[in-house]
Amino acid sequence: MTLGGGPTLVGSDDPDHPEEWPVREVVVAPFRIARCAVSNADFAAFVAATGHRTEAEEYGWSFVFGGLLPDDFPPTRGVAAAPWWREVHGADWAHPEGPHSSMADRPDHPVVHVSRRDGEAYAAWCGARLPTEAEWEHAARGGLVGAPFPWGHDLEPGGGHRMNVWQGTFPGEDTGADGWRGTCPVDAFEANGHGLHNTTGNVWEWCAGAWSDVDTTDALGGVSRGGSYLCHASYCRRYRVSARQAHAADSTTGNLGFRLAADA
Repeated sequence: MTLGGGPTLVGSDDPDHPEEWPVREVVVAPFRIARCAVSNADFAAFVAATGHRTEAEEYGWSFVFGGLLPDDFPPTRGVAAAPWWREVHGADWAHPEGPHSSMADRPDHPVVHVSRRDGEAYAAWCGARLPTEAEWEHAARGGLVGAPFPWGHDLEPGGGHRMNVWQGTFPGEDTGADGWRGTCPVDAFEANGHGLHNTTGNVWEWCAGAWSDVDTTDALGGVSRGGSYLCHASYCRRYRVSARQAHAADSTTGNLGFRLAADA
């Protein structure tokens, strides 16, 4: 999808999310951006062609949401501030919940457990790149101005689900009312006004550049956009087009992927 350049509004004045402040006008050059996040099948083709090993594979583990693990899964280290994240040895893009799992039954779901560097390697192989934050948000808004969601102001217009996020009580119960627990296909749900799918919910998406609220001289300062299947109003209202999250560039989790962009 090719988008024209020009001035665009990004950010929000949401009092709960100062990392998005303020609403501001930026100018983007014309650019191309993928309609969907990179899928497992896409990434598998890259690995087959190049032999690329992801950082999660090199480290030997990645973070998996505990609610996706079997009840009898052995205890592992959790994140102190977010104990639902579990360190799972053998979790990687091809084994999203660990060695007992496979991506073979979800080739059209977004690839996860990929770092920003993995995303950049894939993009270079394709002759593309990661989008900037401004490009990503401009595309994610689908031509709307000031709306929190790609389709407008209502989270569930007419009572219908428009993205893959958590329903129920986090982190104990996900009812799957939107049709999914965990990730969904990259083209699930209706596209926005620019033809892009799942720019909110499903998986966070890596962007190029550094997180402005950390030391930008640190090469590890990275940022993702758009929220994921774990977002819920009770603790993480980041399923909005202005939402942003900081990471180290080598971070890998079961809800973090990417889509491609390129100069027009």
